[in-house]
Amino acid sequence: MNPMEKSTAAQTWRGLPAAQQPDWPDRDVLRRVTDDLATAPPLVQAAECDRLRSRLSEAARGEAFVLQGGDCAEVLGGATADSIQGKLKTLLQMAAILTHGASVPVVKIGRMAGQYAKPRSSPTETREGVTLPSYFGDAVNDRAFTAAARRPDPARLRAVYDASAATLNLVRAFAGGGFADLHRVHAWNQGFLTDSPAAGRYERLATEIDRTMAFMRACGVDPRQLHITEFFTSHEGLLLDYESALTREDEATGRSYATSAHLLWIGERTRDPDGAHVEYFSRVANPVAIKLGPSTTADDLLAYVDRIDPQRLPGRLSFVTRMGRDRVRDVLPVLMEKAAANGIRACWITDPMHGNTFTADGGYKTRRFDDVIDEVKGFFEVHKALGVQPGGIHVELTGEDVTECLGGGHDIGVGDLARSYDSACDPRLNHSQSLDLAFLVAEMLQDGRRALHDPALTRTRP
Repeated sequence: MNPMEKSTAAQTWRGLPAAQQPDWPDRDVLRRVTDDLATAPPLVQAAECDRLRSRLSEAARGEAFVLQGGDCAEVLGGATADSIQGKLKTLLQMAAILTHGASVPVVKIGRMAGQYAKPRSSPTETREGVTLPSYFGDAVNDRAFTAAARRPDPARLRAVYDASAATLNLVRAFAGGGFADLHRVHAWNQGFLTDSPAAGRYERLATEIDRTMAFMRACGVDPRQLHITEFFTSHEGLLLDYESALTREDEATGRSYATSAHLLWIGERTRDPDGAHVEYFSRVANPVAIKLGPSTTADDLLAYVDRIDPQRLPGRLSFVTRMGRDRVRDVLPVLMEKAAANGIRACWITDPMHGNTFTADGGYKTRRFDDVIDEVKGFFEVHKALGVQPGGIHVELTGEDVTECLGGGHDIGVGDLARSYDSACDPRLNHSQSLDLAFLVAEMLQDGRRALHDPALTRTRP
């Protein structure tokens, strides 16, 4: 069946292997909650999802660049105005820097308003001889290590819906109001450069941006044109009972949409081509992303396309690669060349975070900023060798001054991790590290565009 046609998307996955689903202790309560959600208003509209699909098709053609970022795992108590504003501010600042570097529009997608569930490597956790269910995100249970807190609770799904709705309302207000004004964002970035120890590394690019803004003012560009921005939301579509309950059929087209977010992705642990997640997402019309780790084969890639995007629809499918700095240069070219040989024009996005995680002394999961940058470099090098533009970057970040990842302009060390380690799951870049990343990626984008337009600088792969 064409996935863009009318379908029974909410039910066809049932009976197939469904990885990483909670062992809900009370199925009757689960049914009451999902029945309630099935009558709730959609969080996003079909037309918004279609618009994002169009933007992603532009990114796949090198006519746009994707910036996707936000919390590793949202927590219900964290859906505050200050927290949401901080993440949005960080993404807007990064987008302004990347827009200049890429010389194309930046598609802004937040890992927010729905990122409340997390897959885990083990269904249980043991501490001091006590074994309890693992923490699967606030959509399922609580972080506290007690039997009551770790018991999966279906009522949390309704709480997640309510928190997501509140977050979306605030995001839309910020994106459509003066908060997103480009001149204000530029002023924020100038403030960052004043305070950053690494500002000297970005001096050339910062000067170019400043001149561009001055030129726009001199030309009398209408400030109202810079007053609003387009912003989309995303999360991992992990909990199929929740996603199914929020599946809606568009009256105008008869197509089914997952209305919990504009973009949903299938994770590394749930990407079985014959599994329930791939089946569900083959039946909805949203743009869909798939996380690809270093074990991904070319045959896997073709299987995902055949199941989810058999008609090769522009913007339908994105691949988010999470290879690790040591593997990206070897694994990614094989996949991209196989895709090109089979007429697949997906949007390729790098996730330089997940493949570079390790546990530091003291037991803290962390990532080195330099490792993150090296994986991005490898991702760009592969694209340069193939003569194409990178599609985007996907990072876990926060607008707060946490100390969860090592390095960056302020050079966070192992001894600093305990000072402000607040993540519910994986380590995130803080506000300063996120802007460090944006300036460095903008430089890579500039170099890549120069190489793409100068054949002498582009190496052809054998």
